[in-house]
Amino acid sequence: MKFATAAAPHLQPRNSVARMMWEVLLALSPAAVIHVWYFGPGLIFNTAVAVLAALGSEALMLHLRGRPVERHIGDGSAVLTAVLLAFALPPLTPWWITATGSAFAIIVVKHLYGGLGFNVFNPAMAGYVVLLISFPGHMSNWTPPNIGDLDYPYLTVLQTLNYTLTGRLPDALTMDALTRATPLDAMRSGLAQMQTVGEIRVDPTFGDFGGRGWEWIGNFIIIGGIYLLWRGIIRWHIPVAMLVTIMLLATISFSINPDRFSGPGFHLFAGATLLGAFFIATDPVSAATTNLGRLIYGAGIGVLVFVIRNWGGYPDGVAFAVLLMNLTVPLLDRYTRPRVFGT
Repeated sequence: MKFATAAAPHLQPRNSVARMMWEVLLALSPAAVIHVWYFGPGLIFNTAVAVLAALGSEALMLHLRGRPVERHIGDGSAVLTAVLLAFALPPLTPWWITATGSAFAIIVVKHLYGGLGFNVFNPAMAGYVVLLISFPGHMSNWTPPNIGDLDYPYLTVLQTLNYTLTGRLPDALTMDALTRATPLDAMRSGLAQMQTVGEIRVDPTFGDFGGRGWEWIGNFIIIGGIYLLWRGIIRWHIPVAMLVTIMLLATISFSINPDRFSGPGFHLFAGATLLGAFFIATDPVSAATTNLGRLIYGAGIGVLVFVIRNWGGYPDGVAFAVLLMNLTVPLLDRYTRPRVFGT
């Protein structure tokens, strides 16, 4: 009697690339909704452009490399890269800038290094840094939060879409009237003008810790991060090491000179700290893989973020910190490997 046998593996793994990617997107979606609530529909348009550019670039590179397009394009990795990039961009970003960053992330950072699982750098952050260096003017067009007591003009959905596609604003409006410095920008420029932290925080866009609106986005990012930890998609080592390091350095510096250094709450809820800790630095490909290596990797990102924010050339340093620590991952994995039992 013959029994039908199937090829290995006979036990299907519970986890998969597609499941991990789509669960990360699910965890980020509440924060995205709050982002749209406070900063308008720009994130929706940026995401649509970034996803289309990422999927098109993914299909092109898979075809050129002779890989099955249908099987790989649906794993969600390109979509997640695009969404993370769109989340980091200002709401008023022309489509061609978004498409350029998304295509660079997929073509150069991902596929030219060998595709998923072989990229050295985090694709979304590499694409963001290329845009930040190449188009600094456009990358600073952040709108203030849409809160009732802040008297700023805001674009409608159709006006935002028109600017995204054509780069043209309504006749009565200018970009200077629509945009405002982010809390990190305001803090940096104010300190450069010899203002104290207390004087800078009088600005009505500042909240209890970071910026108004940004604090609520941060709260929902924390909820999404806790969901990823509960589902086993990420480990606790990187986010805890990164956040504890930033808060420890901020607490020490604030205790020494509260007029020149922001407190730990500001560093936690301003900029991309929480997004970086839970959704960017935890990238399973470009991050360290051993437990000790993850702790060192996360702590290194925290140190670099704090140093760049206080003494570097950019208001926020999460993207640069992640990319710099990506370079250390081979050494971290090599020298923090656990000892093999019995040797």
